[in-house]
Amino acid sequence: MSSWNAMSFEGKDTILSVVRREAEQLFALADSDEAWTAPTGAGHWQVRDVVAHIVDTTEAYFESFDSARGGKEAPPAYGLPGMADRVDAQAQALHDIPRAELLDRLRTDLDKITEIFQGLTEEDWTGLQVPHFYMGPLPAFFYPAFQLMDYGVHTWDVRQGSGRAHGLPGDVADLLTPFMFVLWKYTITDAAQNPCEIGIRVTSGPNAGDTRVSIGSEGMDYAPGDVSDLTVLEFDPGSFVLTAFGRSNSGSVRGNPAVADTFLNEFFRI
Repeated sequence: MSSWNAMSFEGKDTILSVVRREAEQLFALADSDEAWTAPTGAGHWQVRDVVAHIVDTTEAYFESFDSARGGKEAPPAYGLPGMADRVDAQAQALHDIPRAELLDRLRTDLDKITEIFQGLTEEDWTGLQVPHFYMGPLPAFFYPAFQLMDYGVHTWDVRQGSGRAHGLPGDVADLLTPFMFVLWKYTITDAAQNPCEIGIRVTSGPNAGDTRVSIGSEGMDYAPGDVSDLTVLEFDPGSFVLTAFGRSNSGSVRGNPAVADTFLNEFFRI
């Protein structure tokens, strides 16, 4: 397995190093009075709300790992459809905490969660089931990926709010590429109403390749495979991640535009 596939233990050191780098960049971008209340690419959130959100999310992971290690039964998953409203409420609850205090809290949280991640064994990486507040039990490797989504995509959001041209770092996009299929799978709106089959082509990076994706009454399924008989959505890794997260409408349609339109509008935003 590749060190660029964080679903495998071989990707552990790679993803943890990229999370740390992106976190340090976010801390630097946020750490001024002017930046703290600046707009971002994450809806109505200011930079301080992005920081508050990551604090809330990371601290929830401590409870998740405590539950997994202690064998305690977790409450039922909240579900993803209500996630956007709840994470906004959680972030707003921390909205007025002073900048220095909230950034120090996030730095402490990052050190603590990194220590947890570094302690995961190869067996833990795929075998330890950790209850996620919104999604239910997930293999432990998802949690470093969630941290990369938070620090990587939200650092992009902070830069987006500045109005300056910029891009998503290639290693962030490469590591997140396999997880975008999972994101789509869990955010289908009403699969039974608009069944379709489409090919997704990621054109570059260590996780490049073709994937067959189908949406039907049972939800979404996907697997690597030949897509020559399908309408294809073609992405570089960065545009794939930003499209899956609803930050942009990117990609090249090779085939029937109506099929691509149906597929791309089947997902709700989180």
